[in-house]
Amino acid sequence: MIELQKDADIWTVTINRPDKANSLTHAMLTELAEIMESARTARAVILTGQGKVFSAGADLEEAVAGLATSDVWERLSGAIAALPGLSIAALNGTLAGGAMGMVLACDLRIAVPQAKFFYPVMKLGFLPQPSDPKRMAALIGPSRTKLILMGGQKIDATEALAFGLIDRIVEGSEMLDHAGDLCALTVAAKPDIAAEIKRMCSL
Repeated sequence: MIELQKDADIWTVTINRPDKANSLTHAMLTELAEIMESARTARAVILTGQGKVFSAGADLEEAVAGLATSDVWERLSGAIAALPGLSIAALNGTLAGGAMGMVLACDLRIAVPQAKFFYPVMKLGFLPQPSDPKRMAALIGPSRTKLILMGGQKIDATEALAFGLIDRIVEGSEMLDHAGDLCALTVAAKPDIAAEIKRMCSL
């Protein structure tokens, strides 16, 4: 349910469980974390999904059984944030719940026009993963972060772009090609130069 394609220095990681809205099990999250931990050798990583939803977050049955509060989410987002190369979330559709963490940890986020974004932890009675509010606030500010996390607001792609939650809206047919184009200069540069520029851009 997690697919990995290595094209020279660019790794494309695809969540492939469209019949369940790409909801994530503990096994899937662990596999994603392991891939991202090994992706330190890649020059760029593209994270995407199959179908019309990027990810609905935790698998419902496993969430009730404890997955919603597992530290595997932090392991995954931490591994993505630590990548020395460029990481891009190519959002093929709606992003919800705990899946937000891995996307916030990416360097860039592009999304289809139909995508929606929400993180209903307060409604469900859970705390978000510790790094998620901080990363979200760094992108869109504390008030808008509270609008999503405390106000429970679902925002569309246009509003997400205006907020700064995503960086560009791209048609689905162009998504992966555009993500590849964004990786091109990073892949062509000297690894130490690319890594240092990324470090210099960090808050």
